[in-house]
Amino acid sequence: MTEMRLGLRENLPQFTLLVVLNAFVGAMVGLERTVLPLLGEQEFGLTSKTAITSFIVSFGVTKAVINLVAARASDRIGRKPILVAGWLFALPVPFLIIHAPAWWWIDLANVLLGANQAMAWSMTVIMKVDLVGPKRRGLALGLNEFAGYFAVGGMSWVTGYIAAHSALRPQPFYLGIVISLIGLAVSVLFVRETRGYAHIEAATAPAAASAVRPSLSHVFFVTSIGNVSLFAACQAGLVNNLNDGMSWGLYPLFFASYGLAVGSIGVIKAVYPIVWGVLQVATGPLSDRVGRKELIAGGMIVQAVGIWLTVLAPAYAAWLVAAALQGLGTAMVYPTLLAAITDYAHPTWRATSLGVYRFWRDLGYAVGALLSGVVADLVGLGAAIHLVAALTLLSGVVVACAMRKPRAVPAVSVA
Repeated sequence: MTEMRLGLRENLPQFTLLVVLNAFVGAMVGLERTVLPLLGEQEFGLTSKTAITSFIVSFGVTKAVINLVAARASDRIGRKPILVAGWLFALPVPFLIIHAPAWWWIDLANVLLGANQAMAWSMTVIMKVDLVGPKRRGLALGLNEFAGYFAVGGMSWVTGYIAAHSALRPQPFYLGIVISLIGLAVSVLFVRETRGYAHIEAATAPAAASAVRPSLSHVFFVTSIGNVSLFAACQAGLVNNLNDGMSWGLYPLFFASYGLAVGSIGVIKAVYPIVWGVLQVATGPLSDRVGRKELIAGGMIVQAVGIWLTVLAPAYAAWLVAAALQGLGTAMVYPTLLAAITDYAHPTWRATSLGVYRFWRDLGYAVGALLSGVVADLVGLGAAIHLVAALTLLSGVVVACAMRKPRAVPAVSVA
């Protein structure tokens, strides 16, 4: 049996496989980014923005809750079983969307998609962190998020292109059938269990820190509000996905209200996650060198500027620039927040702490979709976008004021 050793170079084949696999996970979300809000308005005849964004609420709540459960379960039974289960949840999603006779079928599909993303994406994150050890976490998470969100952007453009040349459904969603089958096959046949690598790292950690394996409730408290830096990270993650949930649900409707064609909407919707995905290759390792706080606070502010530009300059060129700014800001924030959580969590409960963070972060999808949908119905699309921009700016200020630099070893007490 091959000896297990921590490190990116030592585990490069398996690490690379997990990067590629996460591209397939991201592509499942990209299927919906351009087409689904337009489908609700044009085919199902929905006029309420709150009703249209309900699929994002069901996605976000499911993903948030299962993030928490999946991470904890992976500490007990291993990472691979959770990964495989995640792909099993993905299989019905494209069929439900293709054949949906009513909008609640779309909501149900997104409950399953939320479970898929919580299990499969969480495990690719945790498994990469297991493999590389403490020194290259920023790089590992940057590559993971690059693959996932580049695929989100690419699939957003592809589905927009297909819809522009055929119809909003079923053609764009045939790709989802292929993606889910490949993801399941790769997970079953080629991915190896990585929980043992976390045990190797734990054996080198300070004995006092590893003496007690804390309860889920205690890790939830410490990660959520018990430590000011972890609180700052959790609220930033929530607001980051709050503005992403708004852009997912409202931007296609906002652009369409100005007469923009679905193909052009697909281009804008692709720019944001592609820039986000590509730049994470740089921002992840950059956070290892310059620290987490500056990138997170600055990234939230850059996102706010991009969101405001979208609503204040209603022109196609400006929308492209705004999407790129949102992508840049999110790239600064996304892998850095994950790495910041691991700075404070002991290896024996790190997966659970990441699950708590991802609970709050992905709950932001539901909060953002519901909040922006209600405000859009009451006051208008522009007002909803302005509100989300202001919340994003405020979140960056909270990080700048509250987050502290971590110690050289995990510093949060769980006794």
